[in-house]
Amino acid sequence: MDARDLLRTAADRLDALAARTTPGDWRTGGLLATRPEVVAHSPDGSTEHVAEARAGSGAWIAALSPALAAPLAAWLRAAAAERPVDPAAEAFARALLARLPRPVPRVP
Repeated sequence: MDARDLLRTAADRLDALAARTTPGDWRTGGLLATRPEVVAHSPDGSTEHVAEARAGSGAWIAALSPALAAPLAAWLRAAAAERPVDPAAEAFARALLARLPRPVPRVP
């Protein structure tokens, strides 16, 4: 499989996995900061606890585990070095930054 086919296959499999995963805008919440709940918010205003939908969400969580952080960060850094910047990489970075918490400043 050449590199282009590899990228297309990965994109197709990610799309397929997302299609069978609990839909919505996942956000953390709950009463206990030490045990936050993940809740999917649908466009119609309904919500569903992701833990209650494990059959649809487990594969998504496992597929996007922290093991992907290094290759995704490397891809973003490589894309940042290209001129012009790939619009897909920029869209991904914008979506990711909207979801990621801001770093907490370290207190000396």
